[in-house]
Amino acid sequence: MPNADPSFSAAEYARRLNLVRAAMAERDIDMMFLEDPSNMAWLTGYDGWSFYVHQGVIIMHDQEPVWWGRSQDGNGAVRTVWMDDARVSTYPDNFVQTTERHPMQHLAGKIRDLGFARRRIGLELDNYYFSAKAYLVLQEELPDADLVDATALVNWQRTVKSAEELALMRKAARISEAVIDGIVERIEPGLRKNELVAEIYADAIR
Repeated sequence: MPNADPSFSAAEYARRLNLVRAAMAERDIDMMFLEDPSNMAWLTGYDGWSFYVHQGVIIMHDQEPVWWGRSQDGNGAVRTVWMDDARVSTYPDNFVQTTERHPMQHLAGKIRDLGFARRRIGLELDNYYFSAKAYLVLQEELPDADLVDATALVNWQRTVKSAEELALMRKAARISEAVIDGIVERIEPGLRKNELVAEIYADAIR
């Protein structure tokens, strides 16, 4: 089921999706596949530390996003994204760290199922989380698709912050200020570093 307590409202996620779709339309991109964890979180709410395996979000003009990743990470996706469970697609663990198959083969199958095997697909090619091997496998699996570089397309949509985003940033700033104030109050000659660090963590957790 969709996240019952998302960081942002449904209207905010819709605003972000509309911005990305408009940017896609300007570049004649039919589908985007995002691998950058921050872009995935911005558009869907998913914020899991699972970026050491292949994962991503599929964006289309006329359908809700699809979160795609390893099966065990899908458990976190269904609990954090705003989309319905049916929009979470996973691949089995036998695709992980093997030379016999590659996760992009599974992704290509998903793209074919969605009807985009002959369409123009945007990829974040200059991104730490998207390997040369991933690109080569997608190219081999989708020979009729037009794979184009759409690096930073989503990032540029994030530059101007919404009212909801500013409110959360201000809340984070108040937390940081409280932590720094605690350091100023406690620090003195002879104070052991581990004791100060323990209090810093305590203030942050509180």
